[in-house]
Amino acid sequence: MNVNTEFLEYMYQNIEMGVFSLTKLLSSINDTENKIKKLISEELKEYEKYYKEVKKLIKKTKVEAKNNNLLAKVSATVGIKMDMLKDNSDSSIARMLTQGLTMGVVDITSKLDNYNDSLDKSILKLGKQYKKFQQEEIERLKELQSQ
Repeated sequence: MNVNTEFLEYMYQNIEMGVFSLTKLLSSINDTENKIKKLISEELKEYEKYYKEVKKLIKKTKVEAKNNNLLAKVSATVGIKMDMLKDNSDSSIARMLTQGLTMGVVDITSKLDNYNDSLDKSILKLGKQYKKFQQEEIERLKELQSQ
């Protein structure tokens, strides 16, 4: 597998899991008065935008990206539900999202460092934009954690 294919598959699965998890999280907090709902909805829209972009690149490069497996999705769903049962405050949800985004930033930074010189420019650009988006979301969430 070439580096472009490998990186696009990584991006596709990462972004798909983000869309899935944020959708589950929003459905878990629909009946509460959390102020973070608006932020999560905005974040989900951005994830969906990146999802469309990565799908375009996949189609263009004729990569066959695989969806995340069922076990990963079940695990994410259970984790979200358990965290929400423990504490569904805005600061707790912000902390949970920050942890996920931080892992994502660390992971994509490593991938970008490894593939930087080998990736097609459009794929590299999307990867860097996605990383920047995740970093900006972490900063937005930090504000909620301190409230």
